[in-house]
Amino acid sequence: MSDMATVKTPLTDSDLVKLKTGDKVLINGTIYTARDAAHKRLIELLDSKCELPFDLKGQVIYYAGPSPAKPAAIIGSCGPTTSSRMDPYAPRLIKHGLKGMIGKGKRSEEVKRAIIEYKSVYFAAVGGIAALLSKTIRESSIIAYPDLEPESIRRLVVENFPAIVAIDVCGNDIYASLKNNIVDMR
Repeated sequence: MSDMATVKTPLTDSDLVKLKTGDKVLINGTIYTARDAAHKRLIELLDSKCELPFDLKGQVIYYAGPSPAKPAAIIGSCGPTTSSRMDPYAPRLIKHGLKGMIGKGKRSEEVKRAIIEYKSVYFAAVGGIAALLSKTIRESSIIAYPDLEPESIRRLVVENFPAIVAIDVCGNDIYASLKNNIVDMR
């Protein structure tokens, strides 16, 4: 794992400017889970000028809806969901201090512009290994919207959570570079 960068939350601009698209990272500290229903509620709170359930400054949101924990387990499987579903909400959260997002798949141009303007990073987590990713989670607690069940907002404490920098602070996009480097095999 020596070729992997390590970052600790909350993230700072100086942490993020060192990261480049394609870098493998291990994330340590507190991250939050939230999917589209929770994102919608966060935006409604911002619109109403109400306090959010957690301070966004320097934080990371993991686009995941964990499965129920088995007896004696901290959490169930906890893999990434498709990030584009959060694109309508992400720029506003980034503007309010969100420094990192973890998910899978491409992001919109609007999200990329917000990433550049406010120095944020989009991390890709590998789909299909949810049970393995859950082994990096040391603590889990629901902090908001329990009625959303697996899509509630959870506070997770992670140790060496593996991810890849998919979009860096300069807007370099791993998905765009992969698309541009695909060889036509016809």
